[in-house]
Amino acid sequence: METDLAALPKVLLHDHLDGGLRPATVLDIARQEGYDALPADDVDDLARWFAEAADSGSLVRYLQTFDHTVGVMQTREALARVARECAVDLAADGVVYAESRYAPEQHLRQGLTLDDVVLAVNRGFREGEEEAAGQGRPIRVRVLPSAMRHAARSVEIAELTVRHLGDQVAGFDIAGAEDGFPPTRHLEAFDYLRQHNAHFTIHAGEAFGLPSIWEAIQFCGADRLGHGVRIVDDIVLDGVPVTEDLPAAIARAATDPRAFELGALAAYVRDTRIPLEMCPSSNVQTGAAASIEAHPISLLKDLQFRVTLNTDNRLMSATSMTREAGLLVERAGWTRADLRRVTVNAMKSAFLPFDERLDIIEGVLKPAYDGT
Repeated sequence: METDLAALPKVLLHDHLDGGLRPATVLDIARQEGYDALPADDVDDLARWFAEAADSGSLVRYLQTFDHTVGVMQTREALARVARECAVDLAADGVVYAESRYAPEQHLRQGLTLDDVVLAVNRGFREGEEEAAGQGRPIRVRVLPSAMRHAARSVEIAELTVRHLGDQVAGFDIAGAEDGFPPTRHLEAFDYLRQHNAHFTIHAGEAFGLPSIWEAIQFCGADRLGHGVRIVDDIVLDGVPVTEDLPAAIARAATDPRAFELGALAAYVRDTRIPLEMCPSSNVQTGAAASIEAHPISLLKDLQFRVTLNTDNRLMSATSMTREAGLLVERAGWTRADLRRVTVNAMKSAFLPFDERLDIIEGVLKPAYDGT
């Protein structure tokens, strides 16, 4: 089954550029740039450190992993290289369309401007697309500049996004700690994006619950939700919140989806087809889900929410789209039809013109999954 999964075309909407570097690249750039804070000086040891730090249960240690990846992404050359390798690695994993997000404000330590950062990353992705095509693995990559929700540059990043729309840049994201930093702190940025017809997604419903999701949708106007797993807090089965026994709820949803009662917010999310960018392995690492088997993605899929499957941080989770799909098949009972659904969902939800989305759905995804 692993070979079959690897060969299937995939669509990835939620992947952090600074969370997907090759360990060898981290070491190589660190040596070139004189970055001497890495916790290991061997590729295997460094890869192991990233995985162990991300699995440690310590938020402080988890965040340290990004200190190191961002630390080596401070020059045009480094940014372009990381983006190029990202495109090549995703294509090798069977990804045919991807949206990569990163925070330009985190890459200014050596004198680059925000526009310098965007241009370098865009160049790297174009080079990666060309390299992957030359290897017989065509891929399209688009970029989502992210603002950090604990900082005060969201309007500036929104303006940056609008300046570069259409040049690899497809939309905007806001990321960072949810608790204590509600998205409504950045309403000016979201208003600006809407006024300029720009798409945006908001990290919501991962570390914080329904209020975060409600604000992201009803106050900020998010087109998509990054993660959104906590929407299950608004679903009831037989008078009992499904969160009290998610495995039982998941089993029931597979055969009796109409037995569930959706609260007003959950119903709104489902009715309006707001896409949920779900990242199973990452959610287990951060405690947003107890396990792959009990991850809300399976329940929400069977309740007909617009669920998509994603990697989040490939380096920290030691994962890929093939691995994420494999985990759901092996441990949550997913079928090829389930994978087809979430893949088509993702392409429908991409920040790409309608006709281009349709071309990929009808010309690439459906023929591969349907065997036609």
